[in-house]
Amino acid sequence: MRPSERAPDELRAVTLETGVNRYAEGSCLISFGHTKVLVTASVDDGVPGWMRGKGQGWVTAEYGMLPRATHTRGRREAAQGKQSGRTQEIQRLIGRSLRAVVDMKVLGERQIQIDCDVIQADGGTRTAAITGAWVALRLATRYLMEEGVLKADPILDQVAAVSCGVCSDRPVLDLDYEEDSSAEADSNFVLTGNGDIVEIQATGEKRGFTRAEFEALYGLAEKGIGELFILQRAAIAV
Repeated sequence: MRPSERAPDELRAVTLETGVNRYAEGSCLISFGHTKVLVTASVDDGVPGWMRGKGQGWVTAEYGMLPRATHTRGRREAAQGKQSGRTQEIQRLIGRSLRAVVDMKVLGERQIQIDCDVIQADGGTRTAAITGAWVALRLATRYLMEEGVLKADPILDQVAAVSCGVCSDRPVLDLDYEEDSSAEADSNFVLTGNGDIVEIQATGEKRGFTRAEFEALYGLAEKGIGELFILQRAAIAV
């Protein structure tokens, strides 16, 4: 039995609340159990200097954890003067995941900045951020179309992410912190609605894992992400 008493293929309770920031073009507060991430999507006219004149846009992301997102207070990275390697790696992952499902030429020479702020962390913050970021991005691009700024839809597909791991020699879906901290192996899967792989991060923490275990994790991820796609569509329904 898992500590949370969930079935091996069961997600935590997932909620996606939209319109939580009155100023951002798109926003979403996503919860995976006790993990909560606030995501906003902000539209900027113009693109980074290295992209000017190319006739296409850009989607990028920033990620951070609030000081008391975890059991003990952490120091703000801004106060330390630099981001940690973990933070940089996660925000690059979020950006890559979103760009995989956006037609940059349709977006035009404008940038959409995704900000992911972890309010409370209990495992799976990066996967929650990606899943919520797509909703915020979808709402921002819808706003641009409604305002007549965009003539076509730049969103090509959905994208969502989930964690899986091997705990007590059993593959399970959507690890919380208690499982993540003791897992023999853990992984993060980022998949599109068409089933394409954007990224897979898989690591043997306490031992190597077999191909059969990996395939079991992949199957769990496909099931969980399929459920997340349904929740994403419900969240943006008008």
